[in-house]
Amino acid sequence: MQWSSPPEAIERFKSQEIWLAPPQFYELCRLCNISSLHELHKFSSDRALEGCERWMPVTLTASDGYIQLLPGDELYPEDPDYTGEKKVTMSTDKTVEDLMREGSIFHRMVIKNFNSLAVYVNIQAKYKHMNPLMINTDCSDYTSRL
Repeated sequence: MQWSSPPEAIERFKSQEIWLAPPQFYELCRLCNISSLHELHKFSSDRALEGCERWMPVTLTASDGYIQLLPGDELYPEDPDYTGEKKVTMSTDKTVEDLMREGSIFHRMVIKNFNSLAVYVNIQAKYKHMNPLMINTDCSDYTSRL
């Protein structure tokens, strides 16, 4: 086991030294905004009583990858299937690039393959939280509409 700062862990993921699940990648992108343990403590203390939001990523299957939609994204369903009982499947014949080019309100993670993740967020975070840095591990450029 090796300790890594959030930026180091993301770099290790990019170089395929380690693998990160999408939720951990998202949180590391968020932690990249904080430069010290003192700053993290201050941030967490300042927003401790602000509230929390329940999240359930919803996966949209595209022709060449996946997009995990999060609350606030324009494609996020109004009534997500929190329990899995409805067996709702979201899919499209469009490519990830097409979906990114057509969209304008993002809170999503793009997953092209096992080692290719990207975070796109242009919404205001709730409850005084902070958005993650937008990091793309495969260098595709979907930022033209952000």
